[in-house]
Amino acid sequence: LFFLLRVLFPNRLGCVHFQVPQRLDACFFSSVPSQPVPPLAQTLQGYLKALEPLLPPQELSHTRRMVQEFGRSGGLGPQLQEGLERRAMLTKNWISPSWVQWAYLESRQPLPVHSSPAISLPRRDYNGWRSQLVFASKLIAAVLDFKAKINTGQLPVEHMRGKPLCMELYPLLFSSCRIPGPKHDYVTHHRRSPTHITVVRNYQFFQLEVYNSDGSRLTESQIHSQLLRIRSQSWKTDKEPMGILTSEHRHTWGQAYNRLLTDKLNRESVRMIETGLFSLCLDSPVMRISDEKYASRKAAQVLHGGGTFSNSGNRWFDKTLQFVVGEDGSWGLLYEQATAEGPPIATLLHHILDYCEKPDPKRAPLVPLPMPKKLYFHIDREIKRDIEHAKQNLDILINDLDVNVFNFKRFGKELPKQHRLSPHSFIQVAMQLAYYRVHNEVCATCDMVSQRMFRGGRTEFVRSPINQTLRFILAFDDASLSREAKVQLFREAVDAYSELIGHGIDRHLLGLKLQAIEEGYSIPKVFMDTAYGVATHWKLRTGQVPANTDSVMCFGPLVPDGYAICYNPQADHVHFSITAFNCCEETNAEKLALTLKDTLCRLQELLQPTV
Repeated sequence: LFFLLRVLFPNRLGCVHFQVPQRLDACFFSSVPSQPVPPLAQTLQGYLKALEPLLPPQELSHTRRMVQEFGRSGGLGPQLQEGLERRAMLTKNWISPSWVQWAYLESRQPLPVHSSPAISLPRRDYNGWRSQLVFASKLIAAVLDFKAKINTGQLPVEHMRGKPLCMELYPLLFSSCRIPGPKHDYVTHHRRSPTHITVVRNYQFFQLEVYNSDGSRLTESQIHSQLLRIRSQSWKTDKEPMGILTSEHRHTWGQAYNRLLTDKLNRESVRMIETGLFSLCLDSPVMRISDEKYASRKAAQVLHGGGTFSNSGNRWFDKTLQFVVGEDGSWGLLYEQATAEGPPIATLLHHILDYCEKPDPKRAPLVPLPMPKKLYFHIDREIKRDIEHAKQNLDILINDLDVNVFNFKRFGKELPKQHRLSPHSFIQVAMQLAYYRVHNEVCATCDMVSQRMFRGGRTEFVRSPINQTLRFILAFDDASLSREAKVQLFREAVDAYSELIGHGIDRHLLGLKLQAIEEGYSIPKVFMDTAYGVATHWKLRTGQVPANTDSVMCFGPLVPDGYAICYNPQADHVHFSITAFNCCEETNAEKLALTLKDTLCRLQELLQPTV
């Protein structure tokens, strides 16, 4: 079978080195169906509908003819569709590996800001290094407890609308790392799970064994004593922050990585970081100006470390899981997207929060523990130069990113529910309206939704705006229309968006494009058309990560003149993060944030007039 796959798809196999541990319970997978290839006609029709609000009529007519030619019977489209359907019969998932390869591993942009999302959680009630280490010990114990549930098959299978979800990503979260390459990266996952984590403080890396010699997990008090030892060995900040190298452009980091690994000491230290279960970053305090600004600074700190004079040297951005714990009570998680995704991460964080409410269940055994091992690096002139360049480039990137985090307190997801509207779709339409009010135009928008209802499923985009959204936006400030007419248009826009969920087109379009390359064809004209460029220039990158806590996710825009908006709706409030690049004069995160707040208030007034 593998030989047959190699013949059929020679260029798309072997790039993502994922292996699911055999100890994982079989029930994680058995009841989850394979992901079907959508009908070609359905996807092409959905593509044309998505273009209608974005293109002038003449250009739309030209594109429609091109799409019809691509999809006609006996044409290239049906032939490529047959190839995808063959692939679907032979592989676990016909698109996920290709998507991960194309979207993440072949991207050459730096991981911080451009790729890896951060989750900032509510500040813990402490201030000082002593409490920081106590909480960090609890956090480590909680993550190890979560991992034990995965290994023993005790993690309950998740469901959505009564259907089981694929759980394959969970075991891959641990002991995995992205490795830079000249043309594309790859991911390593170590099946023989190591017994250590990496702790980073003051730019210094330590190998911390978290299991006793008998295989039992260290207790919280044992972990705490080891963290105290690490602190005593890292009083001063390292002159050369090795972790900064991982923030570079992937090709640049790949070259530096190869130079770094020519030295045996460096090779051993890097391997310890890559094979560790996860990383813990013990950060210095975030500069506090005001409560409102602090929320944004806190999220930015988790996202990129705050710069080379702050905590960015405490990161190894290639690592799949990095928990960040600050001296000031700030904390969060940074994760690498080639392996991890929002919903499993939210489940992990929920487990951590529950665990942290419980007392330490075990007393520490009276056995001596080995000293945590500091990881040393031999830094020659070339590596020192690489670090200096990486520091300059990261500071430029960080200074260019505007992060605006706020808590909208007027209402939460209960308001849309009272009016029998989907909260998720309600917020999506509100964001479209807010963008239009700032820029006087609509734009291509992607909303990331899960495909874990399928075996090996990852994500899909829901596209907006749609025609119903555009009609509502244009009617919103029309004084000649009654409130009832506007409410009806708003309902139609929200309901139409809800109907799109589960009928994404972008993974299928990507599959068709890659299938053409596999079969030796030129890239089909439909993908070279200017309309396709407009449709995939995502000026709004959005994502909902609903969690049972007041957390907020944060990531950077996909395009230089775009925004990224993430939101977490709670019953009576909604957490938002908005990012934009300062180098673009057209975008302004603060202005869009203020407009979004006002837009949400006006939508509430529309549904529930006070007069």
